Amino acid sequence: MSTIYDVARRAGVSPKTVSRVLNSDGPVGEKTREAVEAAMRDLGYVRSNAARMMRAQKSGIVGLITGAISTKNQPSTQQGLPDLYIVQGIQRALESSGMTVMIADTAGRNDRVPHLIDTFLSHRVEGLIYVAEYHQEVNLPRLPDDTPLVLANCFDSRGTPSVVPDDRRLQRDLVRRLIAAGHRRIAYLSLRPDMVAGRLRPLGYREALDEAGIPFDPALLQHVDFDQSEIGPQLLWDTIDRMLHLPEPPTVLCCGNDQMAMMVYGILRSMGLRMPDEIGVAGFDNYRAIAETLYPPLTTVDLPYNALGARAGERLMQLISGQGRDDHSPVLVAGPVHWRASVTELRPENVISFKTLREEKQ
Repeated sequence: MSTIYDVARRAGVSPKTVSRVLNSDGPVGEKTREAVEAAMRDLGYVRSNAARMMRAQKSGIVGLITGAISTKNQPSTQQGLPDLYIVQGIQRALESSGMTVMIADTAGRNDRVPHLIDTFLSHRVEGLIYVAEYHQEVNLPRLPDDTPLVLANCFDSRGTPSVVPDDRRLQRDLVRRLIAAGHRRIAYLSLRPDMVAGRLRPLGYREALDEAGIPFDPALLQHVDFDQSEIGPQLLWDTIDRMLHLPEPPTVLCCGNDQMAMMVYGILRSMGLRMPDEIGVAGFDNYRAIAETLYPPLTTVDLPYNALGARAGERLMQLISGQGRDDHSPVLVAGPVHWRASVTELRPENVISFKTLREEKQ
């Protein structure tokens, strides 16, 4: 069990300074206070016997840290609110548990997270859930051993219990469905490789091709940084143009997400191509405000944020009850493919007509 002297050594201050931070009975600089609080977190320091007794009592409170409330999202026609949907799933999972969910928002500042964690610990929460806005690796302060933490839509290098989307499987399932529809020349406009999804989804794409005995063509897989206001659309247009001028052009374009697919619709129309008669388009997310309102409606795969949140809530309840604390494997969440009118079922003769129509327009 760590002591006040251990904290002082770790923080590089005197025990008296640590006492001032603990009791708020003297002036302490902000940087010094942060150093002491960080040392307490690292050491799992419990403030006193009385505090230990309070910690042993059940508060009935679960802490949830998110940026969903303050995030300045783009217009609803362009992207969804994934972290908000995850929060809704968490609340639904905890409804029957009798737990009260206390939500704190980061205001878009990751440097606030340690302070929010300390605040929750002072309220004797029985567990914490941290929600990220997209699939990513995070590095959060350590919590006391008796306060379980679950990461939702993210993971860390310490093996903290996490619930994340199964990006690899989701992309594989979508490409499998395209192959089952007769498509063999499937292009993939992937997200950036510095994103977790931008690394995992191409693996699923290649696995589906390999299963079907379709040779991988590097010219049909391109990472596109499409989200920049001016450069992105130009790069996306150029990438699609290069693919369509290949000796064997693709019959369908898989997009990194539904927002990209919406942009691809406009590009293909500017090129004079009809969907799905001359080329198909598939997305990723099943963001219904896009997928169901585009014409033709978008074939895509469901990234189930609500289910992801529900699984995170269930995982936390297991940990609070003492179950599965030695299980560090992430919980992977998948969803169904939604087949809509943006991709046609291909027969061999259709492949020839695709190529003929394009040649006639050039």
